[in-house]
Amino acid sequence: MITRRAFTATTLATLLGTRLHAQDDANYDEAKVPPYTLPPLLVDAAGRPLRGRDDWQARRVELLDTFAAQMYGRTPRGLAACTVTAIDAPVPVLDGRALRQQLRLDWVGKASVDVLVYRPAHGRRVPVFVGLNYYGNHAVDPDPGIVLNRRWMRASEANGIVQHRATERSRGTMARRWPVDLIIERDCALMTAYYGDFAPDDPAVVRDGIAPLADGLQDRIPVRERWGAIGMWAWGLSQMRAAATGVPGLDASRAIVIGHSRLGKAALWAGVQDEAFAMVVSNDSGCAGAALSRRIYGETIGRITSSFPHWFCGNAASWAGREAEMPVDQHQLLALVAPRALHVASAVDDRWADPRGEFLATLAADPAWRFLGGTGLGDVTEMPPVDAPVGRRVRYHVRTGGHDINRYDWTQYLETAKSTLHK
Repeated sequence: MITRRAFTATTLATLLGTRLHAQDDANYDEAKVPPYTLPPLLVDAAGRPLRGRDDWQARRVELLDTFAAQMYGRTPRGLAACTVTAIDAPVPVLDGRALRQQLRLDWVGKASVDVLVYRPAHGRRVPVFVGLNYYGNHAVDPDPGIVLNRRWMRASEANGIVQHRATERSRGTMARRWPVDLIIERDCALMTAYYGDFAPDDPAVVRDGIAPLADGLQDRIPVRERWGAIGMWAWGLSQMRAAATGVPGLDASRAIVIGHSRLGKAALWAGVQDEAFAMVVSNDSGCAGAALSRRIYGETIGRITSSFPHWFCGNAASWAGREAEMPVDQHQLLALVAPRALHVASAVDDRWADPRGEFLATLAADPAWRFLGGTGLGDVTEMPPVDAPVGRRVRYHVRTGGHDINRYDWTQYLETAKSTLHK
């Protein structure tokens, strides 16, 4: 019998080792990408062409239902609303240009999540980026006033995690991914929370977050269609957006959901379910995120569902090795953002996430914006050069470097926010 401690310390390491080995064995040769046909975008489940917005809305419901049933799981209905309280008063930072505050989302004593907020000090309502972080709010900035998260975290010596718990060495270790100064300079705000507060990223402890809130609400959901961690993280992002409505200086009607890697998948799933997000950002989200599954390039459905089964519903693994038979592909997920703003980004050296597959999915999603009378990528038909962003209401860039989110990426997202959301 494997104990919880043994699983998290040993079995997870084995899973991650298997994943690294899988990367070595993955296909990185475009010549070996199999021929594929994408499921059509602008037709309904019966194969009839869509004729207008009403048809699109009906098709949207069909696609959401399929992605829920076959990939991410169904978000339970009737989940309790949280209460929002202030942990501290706003604190001036960045030489007085910004205010930092901490909030707590609480579900009647069953679960709680701390949220870190930065906003311009001028007090006017601005667009707000809503995103989850990997190692706690205290890792976003070395500020000693930020509460040190005491909950379970993935092993990471570099991030000061000891026996799955953060230490004082964790402070500011992820600051490079959260350029607060740049966000404030561009007249935006930031809300972030530790993703493990919603669902710890390990199958042995995944229920130690908000999962118990769904107990009794999933009885009518087939077991293999029940949500996994991505669904919980996505729901958490929507809860944060809702909490933004009560925070001075934040314009929740211009909320932007953002995520990197596995949290890029969660950001996409949050953004397509919750149309109150005005803009959706996917950074290096790869397989089951922005990349086409049918390309069989880099990470595949089989590899991701075997390495991280707790991210998905039970049905997702059934498509391992059968990607060509899947009823949907990721261009349809991206299209569900339409007609709102979408920015998809890749990194040229991040072959595991299939940069070309992310671009091709974005390109294949573009007709949804034009169908709804808007502009998406514009005249773009070919993958752009490195560090040369393209698009209008739908934007795409592939940058120099590997799997990460950095200041260059944020500069592009802030530019998209400026061009589509600033009043």
